[in-house]
Amino acid sequence: MRTALALLFLLALAAVPGSLVPQQNISPVRVKTFLQQHKTLGPIYDKAGLFNVYTSPWFSAIYILLFISLIGCIIPRLRVYLRAVRAQPPRTPRYLHRLPAYESVDLPDVEPDQIASENEAIIAQLRDNLRRRRYRVAQHPDGSLAAERGYLREAGNLVFHISLVFLLVGVAVVWLNNFRGDRALVVGGESFTNDLVQYDDFKAGPLFRQSSLTPFSIKVDSFDVKFETGDVQRGAAREFKAVVTVTDRPGDKPRRETLQVNHPLNLAGGEKVHLIAWGYAPIVTVKDGDGNVAYSGPVIFLPQDGNFTSAGAISAPDARPHKLGFEGFFLPSAYVDSSGPRSVFPDALNPQLFLNAWSGKPTAETGQPQSVYSLDTRGMTQIMNPKDPKQPLRFILRPGYIQKLPNGQGSIQLDGVQRWIKIQVGDSPGAPITIAAIATAILGLSFSLFIRPRRIWARIRRVDDHNLLEIAGLDRADARTGLTEDVEALANSLDLQTSSRNQTPPGHGSEPAEPDPTTDNQSPKETT
Repeated sequence: MRTALALLFLLALAAVPGSLVPQQNISPVRVKTFLQQHKTLGPIYDKAGLFNVYTSPWFSAIYILLFISLIGCIIPRLRVYLRAVRAQPPRTPRYLHRLPAYESVDLPDVEPDQIASENEAIIAQLRDNLRRRRYRVAQHPDGSLAAERGYLREAGNLVFHISLVFLLVGVAVVWLNNFRGDRALVVGGESFTNDLVQYDDFKAGPLFRQSSLTPFSIKVDSFDVKFETGDVQRGAAREFKAVVTVTDRPGDKPRRETLQVNHPLNLAGGEKVHLIAWGYAPIVTVKDGDGNVAYSGPVIFLPQDGNFTSAGAISAPDARPHKLGFEGFFLPSAYVDSSGPRSVFPDALNPQLFLNAWSGKPTAETGQPQSVYSLDTRGMTQIMNPKDPKQPLRFILRPGYIQKLPNGQGSIQLDGVQRWIKIQVGDSPGAPITIAAIATAILGLSFSLFIRPRRIWARIRRVDDHNLLEIAGLDRADARTGLTEDVEALANSLDLQTSSRNQTPPGHGSEPAEPDPTTDNQSPKETT
């Protein structure tokens, strides 16, 4: 147990760098920036695996050792518990009045030939009452009773530790087989098919196989957004709701579903689709210097603040005689003052597109992927303002406006504005194991905390010229609440005509002390 606790502490300590140092699988851009800014420390971190803490060999070693240690802790305790469950309650101590809870009852005098039968009747009553209270009762040869309950306390303790093992197994299964993929879809008919090439970003565990992807498809029909327009919390989001058409498998009948934040869509293959982000996609038309349409359609711009000031780029590599590119900001509710342009409300109340332009010689396609959210200006020259050749050309587009480029290089027009949503598709095989293990661990912990293992002893002995019934109890947990009351209730439950009852405080008496019955080697070991 000490080893398991040490490994658990070491595992928590080893997880700290994963929160402080950027991780490759979460933020590769930040990892690259860290390496560029820290020429000496960065390579050391990289060799030590601090950029991939949770998949590093040393973290996995601690994880596996904890797994083995838990199993090594459970097996011997399980053997001890099974022996204790099969064993009889421990023998009756000689001096019952030394126990924490004690009751004695002076039995009425009876005829000598009836003493044995009367004592047997009283013991039988006690035995029945104890069994009704769910005690396991044993009668010893001397006629005394020994009863014990609370075996589920140690069982709960074992269930808790076994659940931790299954929790580790569930986490491992999830990590090995899970996948998460993101895709941004423009509202108004753009479709997505569950295939690797369709994702903008995709992460999966080592045992994931592409063949395990269910071939469903999703089409975004509409997207409703509502914002607070009052003075209190103005601009706060009040509703994000997307209506989508889902086809679970090729040939199945399409169905319409509503997708909302924190209300994922559950698919037939077990995948879940979450709505995680949204933004604006200006619809533009770019014409080249020959008057041909080089690009037409929506362009996704990424939000930069709570009022959805969005940054993006428009690329027209097929324009002739020069390829064209644009980059800038989209403001859904534009406002310009001395501080510059900005958006003052997240809804599209006054949409404007602020751009600058680039041109360059056409280049051959290389097949290398490029980001659609930023403009690659290699081999391109920024178009300058013809009225001030020292300043770049900057212009503002409103819906329906056309901006012609100098020297007949082409034009760009803002046709309208559409919204886009980002969905996340994921599956975590093994998550039910983890959830069930957590629930079982909580149940086992509840048993361990709230069940009180308790022992009761009773016997009848001759004192002077009368018989004395003694009942004593011992709580084997730290708390003794209710023990005295239970012993009194047990004494009161007997159908007797008693002459007197008395309680002897613990520790009184002139008899020599006897070893504590809690040290009996037949009882389950307690664990804190």
